[in-house]
Amino acid sequence: MLYASELADRLARDAEAVCRHYLSAGRRAGNYWIVGDVANSKGKSLYVHLSGPRKGRWTDAATAQYGDLFDLVRETCGLVDFRDVAAEARRFLNEPQSGLVSSRGDDTLDNQPAERPAAERARRLFRMTEPLSGTLADSYLRQRGIVRASLHPALRYHPSCYYRDLVSGRMSSYPALIAAVTDRSGTITGVHRTWLDPDGDGKAKVDDPRRALGGLLGNAVRFRFPVRDPVPIMAAGEGLESMLSLSHVMPDMPMVSALTANHLAAFRPSAGCLRLYIAADADAAGRHGIEGLSRRAQALGILPLVLTPELGDFNEDLRRLGPERLIENLRGQLAPEDVWALLPA
Repeated sequence: MLYASELADRLARDAEAVCRHYLSAGRRAGNYWIVGDVANSKGKSLYVHLSGPRKGRWTDAATAQYGDLFDLVRETCGLVDFRDVAAEARRFLNEPQSGLVSSRGDDTLDNQPAERPAAERARRLFRMTEPLSGTLADSYLRQRGIVRASLHPALRYHPSCYYRDLVSGRMSSYPALIAAVTDRSGTITGVHRTWLDPDGDGKAKVDDPRRALGGLLGNAVRFRFPVRDPVPIMAAGEGLESMLSLSHVMPDMPMVSALTANHLAAFRPSAGCLRLYIAADADAAGRHGIEGLSRRAQALGILPLVLTPELGDFNEDLRRLGPERLIENLRGQLAPEDVWALLPA
């Protein structure tokens, strides 16, 4: 039986053939295959190494996703179970490869795109989850001062979520907090996974306990959003815990977590938005996200207003300073009419 790392190595021997089959919307550019994302969209954010010591490794500069060609098969085909990914990789490796690769990089070959995009895999994973209340994920958030997380339908729990170490290729599973990423119509386009320590000691003891999957660009995890637009006042920020901390003290404010600074910069505010509060994180990447979203908001005629924590982020404020101090800090940053409407007297 081949391990995931061995399958990845075999796929890497024919890296361009793999790319032409699973990322047919892309093209070869020198020693790289360039495409929009793992959903096989047109663009140039994702690049796959086609030669050299990193042959078969890929990175998406927009989402910070990365991996080997085994991961690429999993993402593009919308697969969840390891056995399904391995079966698909073997199916590809056992098929004749003639006609899939051109030494000239000819982009006119007749290849069909992958049938199951990453968004489908994300929706399938979300359907396998259970309600958050009373679970290990609920306990994890309570330890971080967020005691009403189970009220948010976007948050769910998976008791044994598949995890693959990207270096060794070893497969394992951990309980996980699952957050649904949705577009403005409420359609799930992706998920965010936070793997948890089974003994309740915070996040799982793995190299990267947080990973996103699916279509994140322009979308976000949404809290307290009405079913329909317009949403005249809302808040947007990066991290789940940071935005849940703001929601804890402003439960009536529609909020989104864009998950990364790049995705925050690309977030599409709701129709009818008049004021957009942007939650700051105290780092360079956070400033990039704030500046990008502020420019986008202004171009749409939306007033951007930045909310700044006293410490590193709003979850740190909530845990270390307490909700009353957090409320007082926000009171001096919100528009006067929003102070009356959104904060306790």
